Amino acid sequence: MKRTHLPLNGLRVLDAAARHLSFTRAADELAVTPAAVGQQIRALEDTLGVVLFRRTTKGLELTPEGEAGLEALRQGFLQFEEAVRAMQAGQTSKSLTIAAPRDLTEKWLMPRLAEIARRDGELRFVLVAADAEIDFTEANLDLAIRWGAGPGEHEGEALESDGLVTVERAGGGIDTAIAWPGCPGEDGGALVRVGDAGLALDAAAAGLGRATVPELLAAADIAAGRVAVIGSPRPSTLGYWLVAPLPQWRQKKVRSLVDALTA
Repeated sequence: MKRTHLPLNGLRVLDAAARHLSFTRAADELAVTPAAVGQQIRALEDTLGVVLFRRTTKGLELTPEGEAGLEALRQGFLQFEEAVRAMQAGQTSKSLTIAAPRDLTEKWLMPRLAEIARRDGELRFVLVAADAEIDFTEANLDLAIRWGAGPGEHEGEALESDGLVTVERAGGGIDTAIAWPGCPGEDGGALVRVGDAGLALDAAAAGLGRATVPELLAAADIAAGRVAVIGSPRPSTLGYWLVAPLPQWRQKKVRSLVDALTA
């Protein structure tokens, strides 16, 4: 069934004017002029084809037609408020769904989420693997981490890092490159080819060669002495970005998480 067009602004003005029985006090509540209230009421009367207010010697009073719809109107506004609260519930909840590459989730994200959760025991996380294009609508995501040159079509903030590092097993390993999709200077003659930078890092730690990987990804393994850095870090035009569409990006819980992950 086709829904009737609702003149919501006019109905809101009607509710205020009916409660105060004064265009002036209704205007004060709505932060408009009394003339604007009068114009809205006249426009609403024209739309509905009824007279809503009558001026008497005692002041403004509602007509029977105006009185007839008030209870349903006020119940409708209460239901609008309930609908808005329901839509905002996800924003105020303590549950966050995050998509990130598998290797970054394992080596960087999960330890940080554990620390964040220790500070707020009510937080709950849903982690989704995202190695391809991220569809926020389909996956119902709050935040994603992507590898690239920028946030793309979304809002975003870069995760600070030193770019790329080349690593091998502490104490030395095979002097050959370990290749992974998208690795810099990918070597077709590599001894080992793996599915992502995290596996390349693990292969290097096992002594299967040298892997050039994002410094952010390797930082914990380097600090633990699992791998050793060869040479100096190299700047990269690519990096990890926290991203989300604008509505999600503005949510308080998402902004708090972004601040915690970039601190």
